[in-house]
Amino acid sequence: MSAATVSKDVKTKPVKARKSSLEKGKGQFYAYLIPGLSLFTIVIVGSFFFNIYISFTKWNGLGSPRWIGTKNYENLMVDAVFWESFLHAFMFIAAMSIIPTFLGVFVASMLFDYIAPRFGNGAAAFMRAGFYMPQVIPMTITGVIWVWLLNPVSGVINNFLTALGVSKDVTPNWLGDENLAIWSLSVIMVWIQIGYTIVIFMSGLSRLDPSLTEAAQLDGATWFQRFRIIILAQLGPEIGVVLLTTMVAALKVFAPVYVMTSGGPGTSTQVPAYFSYFHFFTTHKVGYGAAVATVLSLILTVLAIVILQIQNKQQAKENQR
Repeated sequence: MSAATVSKDVKTKPVKARKSSLEKGKGQFYAYLIPGLSLFTIVIVGSFFFNIYISFTKWNGLGSPRWIGTKNYENLMVDAVFWESFLHAFMFIAAMSIIPTFLGVFVASMLFDYIAPRFGNGAAAFMRAGFYMPQVIPMTITGVIWVWLLNPVSGVINNFLTALGVSKDVTPNWLGDENLAIWSLSVIMVWIQIGYTIVIFMSGLSRLDPSLTEAAQLDGATWFQRFRIIILAQLGPEIGVVLLTTMVAALKVFAPVYVMTSGGPGTSTQVPAYFSYFHFFTTHKVGYGAAVATVLSLILTVLAIVILQIQNKQQAKENQR
């Protein structure tokens, strides 16, 4: 055996040993995934397909479900409250997605490009934390606080209006008036969501090339011109992520409605998630509630796919430049 052959064998053995150890490590890694994947399959995937099956049955939660085919879906198509709940959900898209996204990118740019350079990073961080605080507070506590603030008799807001000279006879019943309740909830949701968008956009601003804004500033561009031309153009990926996550949250919103209005007064704040819950646990029409949940899941899936496709096309165009 020649010296070259011996040298080649010596070099090959460590490489093979490393490959073998890596493959063994991968096998151990996959083994750690088994418990999580098993729970996900049982709790999430299993429940999802069981919900679809239940949506084709008549069931009150006890005994055996009775197969009725597409009857629940046929009833949904002519249920005025069902369509009204989706109308309210699309109103919440404006309150939880569109408005917070535009306000969030503007406020984040102000904090990052105006407040921080002039007053320091500490001031910007303090204000960012203040905006984000509603995201940290549990929704139950937030709802109870807002119900107290909006109380028509002893609420802080109406007491403030009375102090300004408004008669108690004309002060609004913010959550008890069918014409005001949905708008009151929408304003509250803007307040809750804006902190999330600000944090995401400030994270995106930290990755931008500062030389572009500095060059524009030297050329005499105002802050708003830099914001409109440079910052907005580079925050496309973050805007896509925020729109996707907040739209999904808006369509499946439940906790604020449950805590503050319970879908009322009447059906003025009814939304699909609460409508499904109502039929599950109040009317005991489990199959009907499952049909609502299935339709909502389908809409959320389609919406997510569409937004991701748009985002991928925008990213491909940016990569080609």
